[in-house]
Amino acid sequence: MRPLRNPIIQTSMAWILSEWMRFCYATIRWEYENEQVAEEVWAEGGGVLCAFWHSRLALAPACWPMKRAQPVKGLVSLSADGEFFARAVGRLGIPAVRGSSSNKDKAKQAKGGTQALRDGLKQLKVGGLALTPDGPRGPARQMAEGLPLMARISGAPVLFIGLSCKPAIRLNSWDKAVLPLPFGKGAVVWDKAWYPEGVDMSEVVADWTGRLTAVEARADVLTGLERV
Repeated sequence: MRPLRNPIIQTSMAWILSEWMRFCYATIRWEYENEQVAEEVWAEGGGVLCAFWHSRLALAPACWPMKRAQPVKGLVSLSADGEFFARAVGRLGIPAVRGSSSNKDKAKQAKGGTQALRDGLKQLKVGGLALTPDGPRGPARQMAEGLPLMARISGAPVLFIGLSCKPAIRLNSWDKAVLPLPFGKGAVVWDKAWYPEGVDMSEVVADWTGRLTAVEARADVLTGLERV
């Protein structure tokens, strides 16, 4: 049995991860760039899509000020790893919307994806929905159509969020995930867009892929984290 499929181990590890993330977020010296676009969204309230690349998933909760921003949920895959992460970020005040685009069972994949779309659109009527448009299995920094599709249907703005920290641990995973270490330097860089009328989906995907990569690259410049 994989360790994360054991409920007791999963719960214990999720607690450890959430407390470690909380400690790191509190001790990192954060720098923010172009935050006014996010402040406008927080002040207005309502639905917003929050996008960041999968490699920065462990940094994402640090970018959302719970006391002044609208409530946010995270779109998390249906896998055992997804359940583990959902428990961890849930302890940080971010509930999960569950869905997956990589389930090996096509029937389950279709059911999970449809339900995630429904739940995600429902959440966008009242608050934020955070998602990784290259997740859950990549390829890294290649955007699927889920994000622009939700933006088109809901009419909600999209916040592109670049996240970085140094020092950090780099995992040998498909996305080369970044895990924070305490007492370092962190950066959050913002950009914002709405789905443009009359534009082909493929053009939006290409444009938004470049914009999301750009804010992440800028965050790495601010912290000095090496790009991989």
